[in-house]
Amino acid sequence: MRQPRAVVGAGAGGAPDVRLADLGAGRAVMDWRMHRAVGVSVRCWEPTAVAGLPVVIGLGVGRLRLRAPCQVVWTLAEETRTGFAYGTLPGHPERGEESFVVSLERDGTVLLTVTAFSRPAVWYARAAGPLVPLFQRAYARRCGAVLRRLATV
Repeated sequence: MRQPRAVVGAGAGGAPDVRLADLGAGRAVMDWRMHRAVGVSVRCWEPTAVAGLPVVIGLGVGRLRLRAPCQVVWTLAEETRTGFAYGTLPGHPERGEESFVVSLERDGTVLLTVTAFSRPAVWYARAAGPLVPLFQRAYARRCGAVLRRLATV
């Protein structure tokens, strides 16, 4: 089972008494703006991530778009951490979970931690072999860069 994890800087927080979920970075993760701004499509019927919500993530364009059905398995809304995880559903090229958690550190730094654990579910994911964790880490870094931009808007 592959388990890439990436922690990337996502900007600076506000006053210590502000809940992270109320800051731009926390909201951008929970309302799918970060995902959409990275360039993936998100199809779901709720405006924010909630446990039990089915979601279809799309990577690519047009007929080359890879559709990846998932379901939000948990959400987190604490004073200094907010985020969610989704697990794969049948039809996803991988089998596993991925989480996106934004944390506000004591020094005011905002971090995005993306953790994935997965194994291939289809032949082309198996064929990609060691490239999949590299893609997952690159995706996490891109999410962090996009989140820095969104958090300042």
